[in-house]
Amino acid sequence: MEASNGTRSGSGDEGSSDTRKGKRQYHRHSTEQVQQLESFFKEHPHPDENQRLQLSRELGLDSKQIKFWFQNKRCQKKAQNERTDNNTLRAENERIRCENMAMREARKNIICPSCRDPLLPNDNDKQHGLLKLKNENMRLRQQHERTMSFVTNATEKPAANSHGIDSNRSWENPTSDFCMSGMQETERAMILEAASAAMDELVELLRVEEPLWISSANDGRSTLHRDSYDKLFPKPNHFKSAAARIESSKESGEVAMPATTLLEAFLDPVKWKDMFPSIVTKARNIQVLDAGISFNGSLHLMYEKMHILSPLVAPREFFIIRHCRQMNTNTWAVVDVSYDVFRDSSPSRCWKLPSGCMIKDKGDGKTEVAWVEHVQVDDKSLTHRLYRDLVCGCHAYGAKRWIVTLQRMCERAMLALGPTTGPTHQLEGVIESEEGRRNVMKLSQRMVRNFCEVLNMSDRLDFPHLSELYNSGVRVSLRKSDGLGQPQGLIVSAATSLWLPFRLAHLFKFFTDEDKRAQWDILSSGNPVNSIARISTGENSGNCVSIIQPFVPKENMLMLQESSIDSLGGSIIYAPVELTEVSSVVDGEDIMTIPILPSGYVISGDGRKGVEGSRRRCGSLLTVAFQMLVCSDSVSKQLNMESVATLHSLISSTVQKIKLALHCPDLD
Repeated sequence: MEASNGTRSGSGDEGSSDTRKGKRQYHRHSTEQVQQLESFFKEHPHPDENQRLQLSRELGLDSKQIKFWFQNKRCQKKAQNERTDNNTLRAENERIRCENMAMREARKNIICPSCRDPLLPNDNDKQHGLLKLKNENMRLRQQHERTMSFVTNATEKPAANSHGIDSNRSWENPTSDFCMSGMQETERAMILEAASAAMDELVELLRVEEPLWISSANDGRSTLHRDSYDKLFPKPNHFKSAAARIESSKESGEVAMPATTLLEAFLDPVKWKDMFPSIVTKARNIQVLDAGISFNGSLHLMYEKMHILSPLVAPREFFIIRHCRQMNTNTWAVVDVSYDVFRDSSPSRCWKLPSGCMIKDKGDGKTEVAWVEHVQVDDKSLTHRLYRDLVCGCHAYGAKRWIVTLQRMCERAMLALGPTTGPTHQLEGVIESEEGRRNVMKLSQRMVRNFCEVLNMSDRLDFPHLSELYNSGVRVSLRKSDGLGQPQGLIVSAATSLWLPFRLAHLFKFFTDEDKRAQWDILSSGNPVNSIARISTGENSGNCVSIIQPFVPKENMLMLQESSIDSLGGSIIYAPVELTEVSSVVDGEDIMTIPILPSGYVISGDGRKGVEGSRRRCGSLLTVAFQMLVCSDSVSKQLNMESVATLHSLISSTVQKIKLALHCPDLD
C-alpha cells in the first residue's frame, strides 16, 4: 500500500529514496495502527463489517487487512491462553505428584494409637495382627464363660443374689474378681480414691455459684459453665461420639422428712427405688465396702437403672460408687460417680460425673436438699423425636425432677397415715384403721412401681404411625409372669405416646374427673363409677389413693387407683382388684399374695416453650399403657398374636376416645 504510493511519486534513485522514506513512515504509522488495533481488540475481538470499515478509514488500511489482522490476533490469543493453561496444569500436576509421594512415605510410618502397630502392615504384620485378634477372642470367650457361671450361681442361689445385679442380663453382672472371691486391696483403694475426689468436687459444685454456674434466661435453670468447670476439674470425655452431650443442672428445695430418714432411704437400694419409683426402675448393691458410722463414711458399689415417662425414652444404666460424708452435726453429703466395673467393656451410653446432694436437717421434721446432676450421655439416636426436646433439654433426668419427685414422695409418706375420706360404703370403719391404710398404701406403691417398670419395654414389637409429629404408634411386648404379686401366665403390654394441645393440669383434671371417666375407661364399660374410699397423699386434691367401684351389676370387681401430680408431670395408674382381695388388704394380710396388673397414663410437658403462631404451643405428652393377661402358661403362637392384636386395637380405640372427648379427633 505504501509501496504503490512511493512508486507514483517518482522513478529512479529519487523514487527509491522516496520509497525507503515511505517504508520508514509506514513502520511508524504501523506501530500506532497496531496500538489502536490492540486497544480496539480488547473491547471488540469480533468486529462486524461496519466496525471494520470504520477502522479502515481511520487507520488508512484495507478492510481485508483489518479482517485478517483480527483473525490472526484471535489465533495468537488462543495459542497464548492454551500455553498459559498448559503451564498451570503442568505445575499443578507436579504439585499433586509431590504430595502423593509425601503421603505414600508418611503412610509407611503411621502407628495405631491403641496397639502401637503400623496401620498398613506387611504380610508378617498381618499374621501378627491375626494372632492378636485370636488371643482377644479367646479372652472374651473366657470372660463370657465366667459371666455365665456367675449368672448360673446367682440364679441357683437367690439369697446370695439379693445384693447382686439382675441375672436376666449378663452384662449387668460384674465379673471382676471382687464379685467372686472378695475385692482386692488395690481395687478397694481405687474406689476409695475415686469416691473421695468425687465428694470434694460435689461439695465445691454446691458451694460455688458464678462463674461456675450460669442461669438460663428462659426458665432460670442453672447449668455449668463448661470453660470454668474444665479449668477447675479437668477430665477427658468418656464418649468420643460427636452426638454425645453433657447434661448439668442444680436445684434445691425443702422436703417434709427428717434428714436421717432420707439418708437411710438413699443408702438402701430397695428404699431408694421406692423413694423414686417414677425414675429408678432397678437398684442393687454390688458390694458394701464400708457401712459407715451413723451414715458417715458409708461406701457402696451399686448398679442403677433409670427410666421415665415413656417407652420412647431410652433408659440409663450406671455402675456407681455412692459415698456419704457428714459435713457437720446436721449436714450430710451423698455423692454418686460412675465406676468402670467392666474395664471399658460396658455398652452403657451414659456416664455419671460427680453428682448428688447436700442434706441439711432443719430440726422440725423438714430437710433442705440441694441437688446436682451431671452426666455425659450418648442417647439422642435412641430417643423418639416426640421426647427429644424434653430429654436433650435436661428436663427428663435433671436435678429439678429429682427434687420435685423427692418432695412429692415425702409429702405422700407424711399424709399417708392421715384420715381416710369417702362416702358410706361396705368397707367403712375398716379401711380407716391405721393398719388398713398402711396396707392399701403399700399395695398402691407396688402397683405404681410395677407400672413404671413396664414402661421400659425393651423387647417389643413396633407398630409405627404414619406421622411422628403427634403420635408414636403402638409398642407391644410379651413376657411371662416373673414372680410373686403378678398373675400367672403370659402378659401382653402395649403403650403409645402422643402430643396433645393441652397443658398438664388440664389433662390431669380430665383423667381424674369421675364424671368423665366413662369417656375413656374401657373397664367401666361406658358406665359411671363411684369412689368408695379415698386416702389423700398431697395438698392437691388430685393426689390420692382411691378404691373405685364401677357401676356394673353383679360384679365383685373394684379398682385400686393412685393419681399424682407435681410441677413437672402427672400420672393416673389403676388396676382391677377383686372385692375379697381388697377386704384382705384392709384386714392386714400380706399384699404380696395379691396379683396386680396395672394400666394407666403418664403426662408431662413437651420440653418446648410456647411460641405465638406455633402449631405446638401449650402442649403436653401423654403416654397410655395397658396390660392384659393371657390365661395359660402354654399358649399357642396364634393366641399370642390374637392377644397382641386385641391389645393393639384396644389402646388405639382408647386414644381415639380420648381425643374425641378432648375435641381434637383429627390430631394425628
